[in-house]
Amino acid sequence: MNGKVALVTGGSRGIGAASALRLARAGADVAVTYVEGKEAAEEVVREVRSLGRYGVALRADSGDAAEAAEAVTRTVRELGRLDVLVNNVGVGLLGPLESLTPADVDRVLAVNVRGVFLTSRAAAAVLPEGGRVITIGTCMTQRVPGPGGTLYAMSKSALIGLTKALARELGGRGITANIVHPGPTDTAMNPADGPYAQNQSAMTALGRFGTADEVAATVAHLAGPAGAYITGAEFSVDGGHGA
Repeated sequence: MNGKVALVTGGSRGIGAASALRLARAGADVAVTYVEGKEAAEEVVREVRSLGRYGVALRADSGDAAEAAEAVTRTVRELGRLDVLVNNVGVGLLGPLESLTPADVDRVLAVNVRGVFLTSRAAAAVLPEGGRVITIGTCMTQRVPGPGGTLYAMSKSALIGLTKALARELGGRGITANIVHPGPTDTAMNPADGPYAQNQSAMTALGRFGTADEVAATVAHLAGPAGAYITGAEFSVDGGHGA
């Protein structure tokens, strides 16, 4: 991926940070966005630069319509082009139906759906032939194992439709669009030693949490030359959560 530029939204930690570093190791320059994790995002950039690549941290709230699209413009301005968009940012709000307020619904849909759409649309305007759009979904689009996930699963399920439609809309330009569904993954938001970890592990066929780097490996594969003929597809990296 030498000479390529990637934008990873929500790239300051977890799957986003792991994806940014995987892409940098493959030769790409990388921009990552963050909202509150400035220090973490700058640490990711330092690691990117230690690999001999250019990196930049951009504050952008994907829940803000203007900022979601502007992240693409700023990436091109800072790094010169855009070849790969990784829509990683998301809000994981869980809770019973009766506990969810209209503000909760608006925020989750603004970040998880509208923001992803607007960033993807902005990217589509500048991606060259061979460009990639890779979106992070969730295993809960395939199987919801219990109550409390209605809003989150609904928002992430919308990204499947977006991905398949983008594949058709952009395929004529040689641009691919795919979605990766992580299962329980050891991150700061959902640690493998957290209070709900045992139940989540038991729901997988492998009986364990995945790592952010295991998910990022699939992202990097789709972003690289080997992913050129893969589009409109869903990839479960979930330890058999949906089996």
